[in-house]
Amino acid sequence: MTSRIGRILLIAAAALAAGYAVLAWRGAGEGLPEGIVVGNGRLEATQVNLAPPRAGRVVEVAAREGDRASAGEKLARLDTAELEASLDRAEAEAALARESLAQAEAQVELRRSETRLAVHEYERAASLVAKGHASQATLDARQSARDVAQAAERAAQAAAATAWRAIAAAEAEVRRIVSLIGDSTLVAPADGRVLYRLVEPGEVVAAGQPVLTLLDLGDVYMEVFLSARDAARATLGGEARIVLDAFPEAAIPATVSFVAPEAQFTPKQVETLEEREKLVFRVRVRVPPSLIDAYFDRVKTGMRGLAYLRLDPAVDWPEALADPVTAPAG
Repeated sequence: MTSRIGRILLIAAAALAAGYAVLAWRGAGEGLPEGIVVGNGRLEATQVNLAPPRAGRVVEVAAREGDRASAGEKLARLDTAELEASLDRAEAEAALARESLAQAEAQVELRRSETRLAVHEYERAASLVAKGHASQATLDARQSARDVAQAAERAAQAAAATAWRAIAAAEAEVRRIVSLIGDSTLVAPADGRVLYRLVEPGEVVAAGQPVLTLLDLGDVYMEVFLSARDAARATLGGEARIVLDAFPEAAIPATVSFVAPEAQFTPKQVETLEEREKLVFRVRVRVPPSLIDAYFDRVKTGMRGLAYLRLDPAVDWPEALADPVTAPAG
């Protein structure tokens, strides 16, 4: 009997706790002055998937889940032995193309010299024919030699141009392979924290397959859903406060960074069917990056809480929200 009564009391306590939680959520906005609204949400951050642009074998994954990553830090690396061999070949082909250009330019100079000589001999023969000291056959032969020399010069110039294009193609191939080698090392695009380690050393990945997922903690925000009336009064850059369930005594400063241009039905994670059937506007409030830097190790996405938005700048914040958290001096 005692154990049965204990179970009943436990179930009743759980029901009361659940009811209190719902009432607390519903009454979060009670007592707020006109011009300040509240919505519930959770801390989120931009997720970045780090993936190579080519297929290959992973030889190193330096980061583990939960590790802090600094912008530019090397986090993972693919095998580049084959690419390095291709680079050696491309560089050799570029050097060969430069040698071919040198030969082609020498041929241009040679053909240009021959053309000058042929033109001079043709002009001399024309003068002699005009004076009656040479035959027309001699002039025709000199003219033919001049035309052949000029054609040979044009061919040499075309070969030189082709050699230039061969150099450009070879150097472009070198740059392409160098770029692939560089892309084989995955670096953090911004300061953040490793959320998922999806691949281990030795595994072969496809092009575009994520190796790590990084949380960009320079972009931490909370999304709430407001009525059309409240959303219309929300302005980009407007002041906001975030109060997390885990730290109810701390008001985190934030600013409105996004207001959806179109209404939507409230997402399913909202507790009641009545609330889910309402059309609302998604609003995002963003925590200043300087504050995230100061409390980097304490920032955890997924933490639930409330976001308060001041729609009227003339309205004073309630006492509990008037003194927000600031970054430590120095």
